[in-house]
Amino acid sequence: MSIKTVKRKILPVMMILALCIGMIGCGSSKQITDREDGSLRKVIAARRIVIGLDDAYPPMGFRDAKGELVGFDIDMAKEFCKRVGIEPVFKPIVWEDKERSLNSGEIDCIWNGMSVTPERAEAMNLSESYVKNELIFVVSGDSDVKASRDLKGKRLGVQGGSSTEDAIRKDSLHRDVHVSVYNSIPTLLGELKSGRVDAVLIDSIVAYFCIFNSGETYYVLPDSLAEEECAIGFRKGDKALRDKVQSVISEMKADGTLAKISEKWFGTDITIVK
Repeated sequence: MSIKTVKRKILPVMMILALCIGMIGCGSSKQITDREDGSLRKVIAARRIVIGLDDAYPPMGFRDAKGELVGFDIDMAKEFCKRVGIEPVFKPIVWEDKERSLNSGEIDCIWNGMSVTPERAEAMNLSESYVKNELIFVVSGDSDVKASRDLKGKRLGVQGGSSTEDAIRKDSLHRDVHVSVYNSIPTLLGELKSGRVDAVLIDSIVAYFCIFNSGETYYVLPDSLAEEECAIGFRKGDKALRDKVQSVISEMKADGTLAKISEKWFGTDITIVK
């Protein structure tokens, strides 16, 4: 066998070996990526995503007369799951323990009209904001309180673990009111109706829905405490799952599905998804 013949046989073999090594290298890189963030792969393999929520937070997520979970966020999450080919598992959580439930792996995300705060942005990987919100003061229809300045010495109810609780404790008004903490919005309105609190500080998207459907007379003070936006929360390292949810929501916005869901619950499209 001539030297030229040997070279012809050796070169193709070397090329194949180099290609295989390159493929192994690429495979290793992919495996490292998966180990660092297998969040999307995990829910696809399980064919389900576990969604943490407060199930007494209308109209975002709450129980209807039959005890079924319904709401704006419920419909959004179901549409996402339909498009991805997985099932939503809605898991009610104690709102004050939401970060623990997320980081322990008990849930895969928090999808419940959660207000964006610097603390939450630091603790979680947040989606882009999808609706705007205000923190508003609500009093009974026969109250003598006409503005937030009239709340001095009054009893103010807030939901524990909420951005409203954080906001009032950081505001100077906190020194002039007696803050009482409750576990849900319906409980807050019940305390207001009974007169056990003089005012409540709650999210506007929830307040207007509850007031409209309560049959009671309430008054919203003209000055709100703050404006906020709502986002979906994921574990800090779960970028793949967060990005998939975000891309599907953007598709829903583009094809008009998100607007239809919003109109169902709010009568108009209040979403701010780009």
